[in-house]
Amino acid sequence: MDFDPTAVWAAIIFFSVFMYVVLDGFDLGIGLLYPFVRGRRERDTMMNTVAPIWDGNETWLVLGGEGLLAAFPLAYSVILSGIYLPLIFMLIGLIFRGVAFEFRFKANDRERPIWDLAFICGSVTAAFFQGVSLGTLLQGIPVSGRSYAGGPLDWLAPFPLAAGCGVVAAYALLGATWLVMKTEGELQQRMIRLAKPLAWLLLAAIAGVSIWTPLAYHQVAERWFSFPNLLLLSPVPLLVAACTFILLRALERNPFRVPFVAALGLVLLSYVGMAISIWPHIIPPTVTIWEAAAPPASQRFTLVGALVVLPLILAYTGWSYYVFRGKVGADQGYH
Repeated sequence: MDFDPTAVWAAIIFFSVFMYVVLDGFDLGIGLLYPFVRGRRERDTMMNTVAPIWDGNETWLVLGGEGLLAAFPLAYSVILSGIYLPLIFMLIGLIFRGVAFEFRFKANDRERPIWDLAFICGSVTAAFFQGVSLGTLLQGIPVSGRSYAGGPLDWLAPFPLAAGCGVVAAYALLGATWLVMKTEGELQQRMIRLAKPLAWLLLAAIAGVSIWTPLAYHQVAERWFSFPNLLLLSPVPLLVAACTFILLRALERNPFRVPFVAALGLVLLSYVGMAISIWPHIIPPTVTIWEAAAPPASQRFTLVGALVVLPLILAYTGWSYYVFRGKVGADQGYH
């Protein structure tokens, strides 16, 4: 079998984006949950659970974006042209959120609510426009020749906006189950109570997308409902149901890691379902990964660096989570 650097690069970018969604998803989720918690000590505890690791989580977004530029320059230029405004809004949200991380702990009692608001608004904006960007990609990006053929507001449509709301629900659930794992006492109980409706909300979003996309796009319907694909892909919805059951059941007991792992499973299955729907297109519905790929020599050259950097990032990420494992209190962590 010939070595295919295009497929390897597609797998690297898929993995990098998934790692970003998971790791930055739960710390964005903490900002989404801030309005449900009023006490300063509880908010301090929530932020302390992610303060030592949040900036490292965003490394994966950089790796995925730069990998797309290096390996699929056509996709980079076309996709970014279609979602410039959502990406700008997302980056503005990430900037406000990052500044709030640093300044909130140094602010006095009069100024702290301003940084709390910046943390909330930045988290909501970043999460929502990540979902809008994803929804815009899934609904299809028009291409003429090798250029973007759509308008600047193509993302302002029902499906991308609904996808934005779905990602907000997913991140909020990740944040709630992360705090269930990392906190104790009243804060943990509050997150358990919030996680239950958020799980149902995410399941409703998954069901909505699963119904919407086959009805709107015949190629997606053919991918999922033709025979034998119907049988081969049936484990995906069955596993979604199983993860939801495990999550809700674990929340009723003495929860620790299981709810967070089950929530990760729901996000992973949603991500896999999206990939199945659009594969092998990197610019749906017309441009495949091979049509958008850089020359093989360029891909092989950049792949050497990626295969060196990727294990280092994985090692650093794993080590940081190991060092900051365990429960977190209001007086522990980042100052």
